[in-house]
Amino acid sequence: MRALFVTVRMKPEYRDQILKGALEDGRGSREDEPGCLRFDVIQDAQDPNTIYFYEVYRDDAALEAHRAAPHYPAWGNLPADWFIGQKAVVIRGTMIAPEEAKYR
Repeated sequence: MRALFVTVRMKPEYRDQILKGALEDGRGSREDEPGCLRFDVIQDAQDPNTIYFYEVYRDDAALEAHRAAPHYPAWGNLPADWFIGQKAVVIRGTMIAPEEAKYR
């Protein structure tokens, strides 16, 4: 399984639009992608303009399918200048526990 930890720092004036896109991408991932095992959107406790995604995909093919999904542009096509620094800082990993059969 593939896991992603994504940090997003957004400009306050674009917060509502970014959250709308992030929440739509998360909803679509959870509901429409069989290879997406988890997609959480988390707001930082100290900074409401920082959010995190925690995503788990069955394999690399599922992660690629995510990027091609019809809901992905709600997040993926947001303008880069709405964000502070990079649009997203992504840490990639491979799940070692729990095993897939026990994950859901």
